[in-house]
Amino acid sequence: MSDLQQLAQSVIQWGALLLVFALGIGALILIAIYIIDKNQTTQTIRRNYPVVGRFRYWFEHLGGFFRQYFFAMDREELPFNRAERSWVYKAAKNVDTTIAFGSTRLLNQEGDAIFLNSAFPTLSAEIAEPQPVTVGEGSCRKPYTTKSIINISGMSYGAISAPAIRALSKGAGEAGVWMNTGEGGLSSYHLEGGCDIVYQIGTAKYGVRDEGGTLSNDKLREVSEHQQVRMFEIKMSQGAKPGKGGILPAIKVTEEISQIRGIPVATDSISPNGHEDIKSVADLLDMIDRIREVTGKPVGFKMVIGQLEFFDDLFQEVHKRGIESAPDFITIDSADGGTGAAPQPLMDYMGMPLQESLPFVVNALHAYGLRQRIRIICSGKLITPGKVAWALAMGADFVTSARGFMFALGCIQAMQCNKNTCPTGITTHNKKLQRGLVPEDKAVRVANFANKIVYGVGLIAHSCGVSEPRQLQRKHIRIIENSGRSVSLAEVHPIPEVKEQYSSADDIQKQ
Repeated sequence: MSDLQQLAQSVIQWGALLLVFALGIGALILIAIYIIDKNQTTQTIRRNYPVVGRFRYWFEHLGGFFRQYFFAMDREELPFNRAERSWVYKAAKNVDTTIAFGSTRLLNQEGDAIFLNSAFPTLSAEIAEPQPVTVGEGSCRKPYTTKSIINISGMSYGAISAPAIRALSKGAGEAGVWMNTGEGGLSSYHLEGGCDIVYQIGTAKYGVRDEGGTLSNDKLREVSEHQQVRMFEIKMSQGAKPGKGGILPAIKVTEEISQIRGIPVATDSISPNGHEDIKSVADLLDMIDRIREVTGKPVGFKMVIGQLEFFDDLFQEVHKRGIESAPDFITIDSADGGTGAAPQPLMDYMGMPLQESLPFVVNALHAYGLRQRIRIICSGKLITPGKVAWALAMGADFVTSARGFMFALGCIQAMQCNKNTCPTGITTHNKKLQRGLVPEDKAVRVANFANKIVYGVGLIAHSCGVSEPRQLQRKHIRIIENSGRSVSLAEVHPIPEVKEQYSSADDIQKQ
């Protein structure tokens, strides 16, 4: 027998021994798992079906991914369907966003909007840039003027990663839109892209709190000295969890984040469910006045609309004090918003959706004669041009989006935002997972998405016969009723006249 044959025979023998050994180890592992499953008492399936019962939980985990890629139709998925996500991905990559052979959107669904094309659409020579809007004019030392339409909604550093913040900041700077810090405070990553910043003050006052956890004037001044910080937003509530404060799991509280927020490392960051120093509309206006006086910049508040009498109380108090006491803006968050950790009962059942709350607030401002004084920002699944155009026509001055810009960063809707396992590196602090998110590349996509939104809204506006998006009005839209027929949005939500005896919230809602 030759040396080569002996070597081959030895390899085969050793291979067989290793295979037997591996099979033996595998058998022992299976026996151990069988014994563990048979004797554990927490999971019925594993106890009744040892070993194989474990596949049930694996398949349950993978089910969401299989449905997304293989079984769900283009318009079926929630919270965002494939058609919407596909448009955002294409827009972010700056590739062709046209489609062929007809829309997959059902055009007779109750509540859906249809824009009314003009017999005389706006010609290319008549197209205008979006009109600039000033926030805080006449009320503060440093009002903010911008022509941006779509902006980045509040996502805290901590809830999302440093590479994500850097990409959003740079992309926002390139597109000329603002970025909201979220309640987690201001980091160097927010500033490095050169974009305008809206600083959000949450219930825990992260970043502007003293050692006792209360609002600090000195910290407010320090933040306001950054020229990029253009406005301050008091967060009363948010779409994911109205009535519940921010939740950042301990695994995401790194040393850097603990320093920015002023909380211990590796401990759950649970914000109070409300501001301890804001218990009434009078307190809210006092807080707005304080922050505006200290910073010299526009101040407003963000909330999910709930109890409607709040606006009667607020606007009556404004008229009692004087119109200069009014908030400079109101950010309306939809009940179907939210990306991070949130209790399901609140996410599923609490608060009003934007389709109802936006027209209500705009009408209330008109009824109280405050529409020109208070600007409206709105948020809530507005990630395509049609939905942004609807919000502008309804009366919003600006639109903000969180999840739209997450998709632009590469989010695949893996539903892992509340964990530290985001596969695209957006909502995780795992360095290995963050490696896939290259800020320099993703910043370009962020800017592309913002620009494509403005372009798409412009297409709708020009088809309606107006020269720029902010000229869209309710008369340009019809709403599908349950009969399948449509009715003018201006008839469904007529704008009330200013009355000497101001309308109540119930009257405004009826209108």
